[in-house]
Amino acid sequence: MDSGTISGIITALFIAVFIGIVWWAYSRGNKKRFEDDGRLPFEEDDVPTSKGDKK
Repeated sequence: MDSGTISGIITALFIAVFIGIVWWAYSRGNKKRFEDDGRLPFEEDDVPTSKGDKK
């Protein structure tokens, strides 16, 4: 095996991994989870602040 063959195999492997990640991210089963996770920064914290904290 020369370096060109190894390079081609690694490139094909990375393309397959990329396609797998894109498929996972856009699958219908994850839609609700990702929408819920996307709203997390906008939810209020229910943790009370200590007496010394002032906002």
